[in-house]
Amino acid sequence: MRVLVVDYGTGNHGSVVRSFEECGARVLVSNNPQSISGADRIVIPGVGAFGDAMDTLRRTGWRDALHRASLEDQIPILGICLGMQLLADYGNEGGGTDGLGLIGGRACRLNNAQGERLPHVGWNEVHSTSDSALFRHIAPGTDFYFVHSYHLAADDAANVIATTPYCGVFGSAVARDNIFGVQFHPEKSSKAGLQLIRNFLSVSPRDT
Repeated sequence: MRVLVVDYGTGNHGSVVRSFEECGARVLVSNNPQSISGADRIVIPGVGAFGDAMDTLRRTGWRDALHRASLEDQIPILGICLGMQLLADYGNEGGGTDGLGLIGGRACRLNNAQGERLPHVGWNEVHSTSDSALFRHIAPGTDFYFVHSYHLAADDAANVIATTPYCGVFGSAVARDNIFGVQFHPEKSSKAGLQLIRNFLSVSPRDT
């Protein structure tokens, strides 16, 4: 299984690479969109600002390459943290900018009207809301590790496959056909995170 990790200048990819390798994948980290050729899976990780990330993805050709790979070639894609938010149509952070448009919705700041601390950092429950293959063998309410202030608010509730109780309740995982996103960090989430990675490596669009 060949996994391409997209490098668009958003921090250290070491823990992502190690976790996927532990699950049996051969991993390539690349800043060249042409590296998609031959990939069986694509991972969009990331920390940082939505607008800066999208500017880099557009300028370097990744946006168009990811569209072709996901929509035409049907290669399964997993967005992690900022990578999940980038799947949206639009991001509100820093004045607002268009996203990848692979999952309908907006990347919005969490509503901490009750005084919840932001960024949301630490372990929190993830409750699967569908029978998506991404959560096979993972019990509802399992804790995963989060570091974020924004989330993807999906237009279609059917695309939300898990929620987390913080700042009310927000969608912490999304899926549409071969496109997946998780707001938490599976690579930092111990055994449950590794199980989710194994599930992604084995998933097919008909499982969603």
